Amino acid sequence: MKIIDHHSDSVRGALFGLAAATLFGLSTPLSKMLLKDIHPVLLSGLLYLGAAVGLWLHWAFTPPTHEAKLNRNDISVLGCMIFLGGVIAPLCMLFGLDRVTALTGSLMLNLEAPFTVIVASVLFREHLGWRASLATCLILAGSVVLKYKQGALNTNTLGFILLAAACLAWALDNNLTQKLSVKDPFAIVRAKTLIAGIFNTLLGLFISNFEIPSFQFIAWALIIGSFSYGLSVVLDTFALRLVGAVREAAYFSMAPFVGALFSIMLLHEPLQWRDIIAMGVMGAGAFLLLRENHHHLHTHDALYHDHLHAHDMHHQHEHQKNDPPGEPHSHPHRHEQITHAHAHVPDVHHRHKH
Repeated sequence: MKIIDHHSDSVRGALFGLAAATLFGLSTPLSKMLLKDIHPVLLSGLLYLGAAVGLWLHWAFTPPTHEAKLNRNDISVLGCMIFLGGVIAPLCMLFGLDRVTALTGSLMLNLEAPFTVIVASVLFREHLGWRASLATCLILAGSVVLKYKQGALNTNTLGFILLAAACLAWALDNNLTQKLSVKDPFAIVRAKTLIAGIFNTLLGLFISNFEIPSFQFIAWALIIGSFSYGLSVVLDTFALRLVGAVREAAYFSMAPFVGALFSIMLLHEPLQWRDIIAMGVMGAGAFLLLRENHHHLHTHDALYHDHLHAHDMHHQHEHQKNDPPGEPHSHPHRHEQITHAHAHVPDVHHRHKH
């Protein structure tokens, strides 16, 4: 029996989450620059099409994966993910960015972390300890500091509301993605980006009276989308699988800081003392989330599902003659009820009562 290494999974999850955050954070100031010459809906579509093109090219030129495949039982969850994370959230974000500065917009996107934590704990039974609770309050407090920047209350209220709505939609999407993350992350994001890209692009063309941007503009949007919406979301899906929605929220909360720093460098936006306070408060919240440690006696309920796995302490089952050889592999299998104690993170196998 293979001994499961939760520390290794935590490190890999952290690296995936931080890389995803960096790539997505870059999209905020870059999207702000592109918004000067294009309707937000059409830009959203092009960004997702860029992600889809990159991921489908990856699928065409790489060997078959051993990951579990999507099936008809996954359609409803995948559909909700596409609607919330691929249509509603990016539209709200881009319309919101059109009404605030890129720096403020980047920092406001930190609301995704506490929203993800709240949804994970309330709707999906993911444990929320005192560190995560305090971290959520700190990140919210940092957002309040931004909300009450001088002059922002009267002129940018709709922008703040739209950015908050985007974060809530992505929080729901994150938790649904975590539920589905046992399946092939590349297949999940390929479907999500293609459908969202086609829908938003057609809608954007209709709204803008079919005004086609220049080839150079389209090329830049596709390149940004392939990294910030394609590769970023794939890496984030792996992070959700490995460490759960709460810790993923901590790592991905670094994205707004990346966006804020590049907003200063690329757009020469001023850094005010309120922004520094907000960064400090939000950073403290993210640090507390990263320090969360969990070890106790817990019970795994019986479960039947299909995902990539090796035969560790959680995967002791018999094989049928048609099951694939070697490890890791994927096939439908059953988990019997088991009670034990070890350090763990709230991945798909560790959402239990406390």
